[in-house]
Amino acid sequence: MPKSKRDKKVSLTKTNKKGLVHKQKVIEEIRNSLSKYEHIFLFTINNMRNTKLKDLRNDWKDSRFFFGKNKVMAIALGKTKSDEIEEQLNLLSKKLKGQCGLLMTNRDVPDVLNWFKSYQASEYARAGFIATKDVLLPKGPLADFSHTIEPHLRRLGLPTSLEKGVINLIKEYQVCKKGAPLTPEQASILKLIGIEMADFKLVIKCHWTKGKGIHIDNDSPSDEEQAENDDHQENVLVDEIMEET
Repeated sequence: MPKSKRDKKVSLTKTNKKGLVHKQKVIEEIRNSLSKYEHIFLFTINNMRNTKLKDLRNDWKDSRFFFGKNKVMAIALGKTKSDEIEEQLNLLSKKLKGQCGLLMTNRDVPDVLNWFKSYQASEYARAGFIATKDVLLPKGPLADFSHTIEPHLRRLGLPTSLEKGVINLIKEYQVCKKGAPLTPEQASILKLIGIEMADFKLVIKCHWTKGKGIHIDNDSPSDEEQAENDDHQENVLVDEIMEET
């Protein structure tokens, strides 16, 4: 009897023992799930946030999300026709670029596509994010802040003073300019004043269905792919999230 490709051992080089065990676990989890679900959706992630991804798991308890390093997930699916676990999965693995993940589900394809198309959540922008608007703080009291935070505001660059226990902005201050990348200080100020500029969004790139193969849904590059910094940004939350799969 021929040996199942799902049981095939893979070689993972250039990693320590702990990392090797974790990567092998990811591969096994993905391969074991292939027999349980009809569809695999590959999506890219704009403005990744751990908390938002955890919320997604709660919304899709009947399905399975995978967020691992792209190279590891590609090995799990099969990188070539000869080692793919199911027909045309090697074509899916070739689409693993940038910050992305996999969703395995038995829900109908149109329902999944419509859900992802409509899903979007606002988030606080991080350093390096391109500001979407000008933000200007007028001169005067900052009544929403406790007086204890005044030294921190000054360290962030705000021209403040403390008068009778009330923080005052001694002159008008421009937090950021539209079209310019945010500095760490600017991102911190925007969070303090409650302005969310970033949109956490998942974009379906393609999906695979048993017996039908791969279908391209959106082949345009995501914001993360255009940045071309996969090695540094790629799925930075892997160790935390994958433990919950």
